[in-house]
Amino acid sequence: MMFPQSRHSGSSHLPQQLKFTTSDSCDRIKDEFQLLQAQYHSLKLECDKLASEKSEMQRHYVMYYEMSYGLNIEMHKQAEIVKRLNGICAQVLPYLSQEHQQQVLGAIERAKQVTAPELNSIIRAHLSKEDKNGHDGDAHQDDDGEKSD
Repeated sequence: MMFPQSRHSGSSHLPQQLKFTTSDSCDRIKDEFQLLQAQYHSLKLECDKLASEKSEMQRHYVMYYEMSYGLNIEMHKQAEIVKRLNGICAQVLPYLSQEHQQQVLGAIERAKQVTAPELNSIIRAHLSKEDKNGHDGDAHQDDDGEKSD
């Protein structure tokens, strides 16, 4: 024989703890299902949270991209202004007296050496001076006391 004789076919001789009723199996399946449902709910919440964070990150990216693009355009405008002002200075310079030519050339050289931190401090000082004088940033007072826009 292929099987030892102590083994009998059928389930009538299985120990009591190995016998499962349909009710026990259903309860076990129900418990496992509830556990899986809880895990699914937890993962779904995490997925929703990550999707929300992704959306927020994309919104920030677009905002920074637009700012970067605007700054790039502004820098090109400023470079064009500098080029035009240099051309104007070069055209006007020969008509100035020798003394004034030296002053203008010195001012131009100094302007070329202004650093970003220096420029920021000048702007801050100018803005705080306007705030102390009670001017709004749009209207400026002329030397003769009249306001101009």
